Amino acid sequence: RIESADAHRKSHPSTHMTLSVAIRKTLVTRERRFTLDVSFETNCSRVVLFGPSGAGKTLTLQAIAGLLSPDDGVISLAGRTLLDSARGIDLPARQRGAAYLFQDYALFPHLNVRQNIGFSLRRGWLNPGARQAHEAVDYWIDAFALGSVAGNYPAQLSGGQKQRVALARALVSQPSMLLLDEPFAALDAGMRERTRHELAELQARLDIPMVLITHDAADVAAFGDQVIRLLDGKVEDNPSLHALAAR
Repeated sequence: RIESADAHRKSHPSTHMTLSVAIRKTLVTRERRFTLDVSFETNCSRVVLFGPSGAGKTLTLQAIAGLLSPDDGVISLAGRTLLDSARGIDLPARQRGAAYLFQDYALFPHLNVRQNIGFSLRRGWLNPGARQAHEAVDYWIDAFALGSVAGNYPAQLSGGQKQRVALARALVSQPSMLLLDEPFAALDAGMRERTRHELAELQARLDIPMVLITHDAADVAAFGDQVIRLLDGKVEDNPSLHALAAR
C-alpha cells in the first residue's frame, strides 16, 4: 500500500533536521584555480543557496549529495555523519538518502516516463520493463498527473512534464532530503511560476527537507526559509536577502 501524505509525514516526523556543512575543496584547471570553502548550519525545512554563476553552489550541493569528495571537512544531517575527513568517513551517494534533481533533469532518453520513474527502485543496471506496474511508480504518476504520458519518452515531453518526471523519480525511493539544482532554469516564465507553486505545495505536503540552489531572486522569495549566499566559493552574510525571502 502506498503511503498517504499524512502517513508519509509520520515516517518522516520532522523536516527540522540539522544540516551541518563545513567543507573545503580546491579545483585547478588550465584557466583558473577555485577554492570552495563553505561552512553553514541550518535546521530549516527549505534552504536556498543563492549566488551568481561560478560561486560554488552546485559544488556545495554535489558535496552534500556525495557526488563530490571535498579535500577535507564535515557534513552531517540530523546527527548522522555523511562526511568526516578526519575520521575517514565519506558515505557514497547511495547511502546518504538524498535525492538529487539535476538542472537538465538527466532523464534517460531511451526509457519512457514509467521506466524513468521506476529506475531507482531496481538493483543493478537492468532497466524496468516498459509496461511494468509498480505501486510506488503508479502513485507518483498519479500524483504528478503523468498518466497520459506514462508511455512517452523524454523527447516527447514538455519542460514542465520533464521536471515532474524527474521529481517523481527523485521522490519514489522516499529520500531523507531533496537537493535541487536550478530546478526552474529550463522553464519559461509562466511555467516557472506555476511549478514553483507546485513544488512548494509538494514539499510542504511531504514534509521533506529541501536544499535548492538558484541565482533567481524569485526562487529566494518562494523557498528561502534560510538563505545562504555564496560568492567566490565562500559564504557571505547579506541581511537584505533574508528580508527578500521573508516577503
